[in-house]
Amino acid sequence: MNAEIISRIQFAFTVSFHILFPAFSIGLAFFLAIMEGIWLKTKDPIYFTICKFWTKIFALTFGMGVISGIVMEFQFGTNWAGLTTTAGSILGVLFTYEVMTAFFIEAGFLGVMLFGWNKVGPKLHYFATLLVAIGTTLSAYWIMSANSWLQHPVGYAYINGIFQPTDWVSIVFNPDTWPRFIHMMLAAFICAGFVIISVSAHYLLNQRHLKFAKKCFSFTWLALLIVMPVQIFFGDLNGLNAFKNQPLKTAAMEGVWDTQKAAPLLLFAIPDQTAQKNYFELGIPYGASLINTHTLEGELLGLKSVPPEDQPEMWPVFFSFRIMAGLGFLMLILALSALYLRIRKTLFINRFFLRLSVLSAPLGFIALLTGWLTAEIGRQPWVIYNLLRTRDAVSHINPHDVIVSMFLIAIVYGVIFGYFYTYYFSQTIKHGPSEYSDDDIHQPFQYMTAAIKKESK
Repeated sequence: MNAEIISRIQFAFTVSFHILFPAFSIGLAFFLAIMEGIWLKTKDPIYFTICKFWTKIFALTFGMGVISGIVMEFQFGTNWAGLTTTAGSILGVLFTYEVMTAFFIEAGFLGVMLFGWNKVGPKLHYFATLLVAIGTTLSAYWIMSANSWLQHPVGYAYINGIFQPTDWVSIVFNPDTWPRFIHMMLAAFICAGFVIISVSAHYLLNQRHLKFAKKCFSFTWLALLIVMPVQIFFGDLNGLNAFKNQPLKTAAMEGVWDTQKAAPLLLFAIPDQTAQKNYFELGIPYGASLINTHTLEGELLGLKSVPPEDQPEMWPVFFSFRIMAGLGFLMLILALSALYLRIRKTLFINRFFLRLSVLSAPLGFIALLTGWLTAEIGRQPWVIYNLLRTRDAVSHINPHDVIVSMFLIAIVYGVIFGYFYTYYFSQTIKHGPSEYSDDDIHQPFQYMTAAIKKESK
């Protein structure tokens, strides 16, 4: 357990916590923008009720994302000085863009979105909500742009041990960034969608806030029916890019040790890194070649094509990929089941499906985390693919110091996220949405208009 391994575990722990909150926030921001737009169009108070309720959850989640993100950022300097020294002229600029163009937009208009219901007009408030959604989108793009450069470095020159940018257009618009960015955005929609579905199903089962729950439940299942097939398509596109640019990652995902054509799709196996082989293989002939090359006889590079020290660890990549893909198809099946029940007019009363919906809340997050593990562990032993090894990117620090800091972070995260976030989230759900009438919604704006007219006179 040297400094590299412990630093990787610590970073994985903090990132795993952090990524959950921005993903949930991004999905909620777009959901709120859609609901508020429908409210402005229809003037139906139920959509105002939906916006007010989920805005509380959004505010809580956004705050947790900021807190966890700060801890993660510090680790680039404390634990990964080799990376920041050699690639800081590229990564530092991308992270600065993220703050300047994205986070400032979110932070600037978040106050209006949260506290401006009775202080600004409905159209201006909706404009603020849209800008918060746009800010979260830009933030995700810049982060994915930085990560994609690590996965597929382009537009650089290596001068005196430093990666210098030579083509910012290539770096910012890396061909790997767009499919990965869209895949991430859709994952965020899915994460938020299943939480909304779970909460709505809870209310339906307990016969509480029925009008609110039916609107959220119905809309979100329809949205997921569209999003899930698109997500699977972009997942396939990212798989093709990985096969092209990181063939060893594909080998680890598919459990391929020896380079071969017509590789089977392994549904199950137990990889053995030491013996360089699999045990208990169960596969579909030609499946891996068909998925990764779109031909039955396509050739997949095996991990044995490089020395063991250049291979990614197969078992975490192999199993995390299968969990992610399996959950993706499970969520699609659930969306199709919701469509079937909608046609049968039993969507809101089928108690078995409602119970499944309540339990579905973590599905999107588990798929998100296992997808991230597949992408990040699959590029090892490189932090900048084929250019900078992870062992050369770690800071020269005492492993004991990393262990102590990791335990302190785990304790603080457990208190802040494990207790406080869970407590306030559950209390918000327990209290439920406040019901608003048409008069409640428009009275503040009418009062403001009258006050302005009186003051002008």
